Amino acid sequence: MPTECERGSGRLPVVQVLALLAALTLPWMGAARAAVNVQTWSLDNGARVLFVESRAMPMLDVAVDFRAGSAFDPSERSGLAAMTQHLARFGAGGLSEDEIARRLGDIGAQISGRIDADRAGFVLRTLSFRAERAQALDVFARIVQSPEFPIPALERERARISTNLREEATRPNIIVSRLFFATAYGAHPYAQRPVGDADGVRALTRETIVDFRRRFYNGTSAVVSIVGDVSRGEAEAIARQVAGALPAGAVRASVSPVASLPAPQVRRVPHPSLQSHILIGVPAVSRSDPDFFALLVGNQILGGGGFASRLTSEVREKRGFAYSVFSSIQPLLERGPFQIALQTRKDQSDEALAVVRSVLVDFLGKGPTAEELANARRHLINGFPLRIDTNREVLDLIATIGFYDLPADWLTQWTRLVERVTREDVMRAFRRLDPERMVTVVVGAPDDPPSAPVRSRAERLGAVQP
Repeated sequence: MPTECERGSGRLPVVQVLALLAALTLPWMGAARAAVNVQTWSLDNGARVLFVESRAMPMLDVAVDFRAGSAFDPSERSGLAAMTQHLARFGAGGLSEDEIARRLGDIGAQISGRIDADRAGFVLRTLSFRAERAQALDVFARIVQSPEFPIPALERERARISTNLREEATRPNIIVSRLFFATAYGAHPYAQRPVGDADGVRALTRETIVDFRRRFYNGTSAVVSIVGDVSRGEAEAIARQVAGALPAGAVRASVSPVASLPAPQVRRVPHPSLQSHILIGVPAVSRSDPDFFALLVGNQILGGGGFASRLTSEVREKRGFAYSVFSSIQPLLERGPFQIALQTRKDQSDEALAVVRSVLVDFLGKGPTAEELANARRHLINGFPLRIDTNREVLDLIATIGFYDLPADWLTQWTRLVERVTREDVMRAFRRLDPERMVTVVVGAPDDPPSAPVRSRAERLGAVQP
């Protein structure tokens, strides 16, 4: 006989609970929404709340995010922010790790965590029926507000994560990313990997974790996001339950500005991999940047638009240098990176770099064509409904709105702001991406030095470092 959970006055088997939970990944019922009605308010302790009512399915998604990402790690204890967030789910509010797992498993609910340079957070996914919702929210509230950080769990996770990080340190994709951020950001905290490094994680103690949480997990720092089958009144009660007991805090922590690179840098690192892993880029864009949409559209044309992008056309289609080549922007509280990434055979990595540079310089100098601009805007606008067609996608977007202090109607205005981007906007925004001040990292550099003509083109990217 299946275990049963209360559902109003009836009973609902857990197997049906899990089936309904899996259905949350399906699109919202009916046509994909072109606009999302985001309601906002604040709790007494300063936590900001964003809510989208969705009655299509009996589901509820809740997230609580804090300005407590890896940028706030002490340099000697990298990984502290990640461990603080991770360990909260291993014992909280009088519940052991096993009790948390059992209570969530009984109702098919899921709690996950997330961490990046700026923020750390927790996400709940559950059915919206009264009994299931109440039990899931009770566990979630304990994790968010009353983590216990048990020492046995810390010792186990510290050893496991340290081992994983040591193994990852040999992978070329990890090495190239780590070196890019270290070179592009130098002493800035964005240079640190969110997960930390093995030495930093081994140095973590319960005292340092408790102190980090005390400093950064408070109402002033918190953003509560709610999407699902509940009313505004119910959402207000949910927000109070999961974040209302947090201390108010004084002011939100801030990240120091990112300095501009004084000169280009090239890092070439030997590696036994068959291919060279390459990253090129520069600190470029914050979430508050007025040129965000111009950079978004321009990046779509340059390398973010798949087979329609210039980089794919020139590097892959015409020359076969790489199976995948793309560009991206990662806006953060302060300037996050613009990057171009590719993998290619070692013996052609310098030629591939020369082509990438040529495409970038041409784009910066001449800008997009009218056809490219129209196609990029149309692709972004037509694809926007697919970005808001599940509860989880909407949850992540409104969490971003709340965390980065974007306008509440940002999703409603998104397509209009994309449509308004002009060729001149793109060219102005991309002027900040000076090829003569970029970082280039090649992991799995060719064993033989490049020929003189290729070397000359590649060295123009900057001074080569070991």
